[in-house]
Amino acid sequence: MNRYQEAGVDVNAGYELVHRIKDAVKSTDRPGVMSGIGSFGGMFDLGELKVKHPILVSGTDGVGTKLLIAQKMNKHDTIGIDVVAMCVNDVLAQGAEPLFFLDYIATGHNEPAKMADIVSGVAAGCRDAHTALVGGETAEMPDMYAKEEYDLAGTVTGVVEKDQLLTADLPQEGDVLLGLPSSGLHSNGFSLVRQILFKDHDVQLNDKPELLQGQTVGEALLTPTRIYVRQLLPLIRAGLLHGISHITGGGLIENVPRMFNDELQAVIDHTAWPTLPIFDYLKELGQLPIADCFQTFNMGIGIVLAVAPAQAATVQKRLQGAGMASYQLGQLQSRPADEEKIVIK
Repeated sequence: MNRYQEAGVDVNAGYELVHRIKDAVKSTDRPGVMSGIGSFGGMFDLGELKVKHPILVSGTDGVGTKLLIAQKMNKHDTIGIDVVAMCVNDVLAQGAEPLFFLDYIATGHNEPAKMADIVSGVAAGCRDAHTALVGGETAEMPDMYAKEEYDLAGTVTGVVEKDQLLTADLPQEGDVLLGLPSSGLHSNGFSLVRQILFKDHDVQLNDKPELLQGQTVGEALLTPTRIYVRQLLPLIRAGLLHGISHITGGGLIENVPRMFNDELQAVIDHTAWPTLPIFDYLKELGQLPIADCFQTFNMGIGIVLAVAPAQAATVQKRLQGAGMASYQLGQLQSRPADEEKIVIK
């Protein structure tokens, strides 16, 4: 054992990890990728895309304290999907096609099998989004993290033709608001979730409360964040969307208003879509006011679209053909003086 290993860092584990993840990384290749794993930097050839006026859109995000659930359950093969989803859905909201992704894992101890499970999830998310995993970093930091702990973050870069860029000036008064279902909590609100489950109550992750309809608490919490790239990119390229809002931290209240200007107001009917069991469970167990729920959770809606009324039926039909449900949530109207940009009735 050398002195670096004595200090808590095993470089041989890093070499083993690279060997374990090589096939998973390779499985995410797409046109434009120039470099493989092991290079000092990931390279991508924009010329392969034949984009006339490319605008690059980048996003970075993490998974938050959902990681603590994965670590508590010792299940690490889906949390990587979450980090990809959080990033690619954000750049998608600007109309961009996600091109390449880089991940960052920091841990107290590099266990190659565990780290490979995490990266396998990242690769699965990248394949779903048709996004190349071109690089990353695994940092072993024994004095920063406990032996079993890790943190996970990622960065994505996407591209959009300048004339297809989605900005806050595109949505118009009268636009229909369509909601696409989430798969569950996605990756937001977990600090409140953990407060309710583990501090206010003594809930076990293998419990099967009646409200969860057969799922364990752990299964419901770790359901991966949904990725919407395949369903929405064709609609963006066809010019059928005026706006996209990715419903992340802050829920519908904070995120829907980000896609339109201050002269407009979103009016949403909260009975327009079915509530997922996990939200009913948390609301009841935590005795949460409905306002708190809408300000913290996605409440079953992962994406909101602004669509011209004449195109709404077409968009919904095309989404259905792509295997994605949608719900008419409400519409955009002129914003009354001194009122908020969103009203949920």
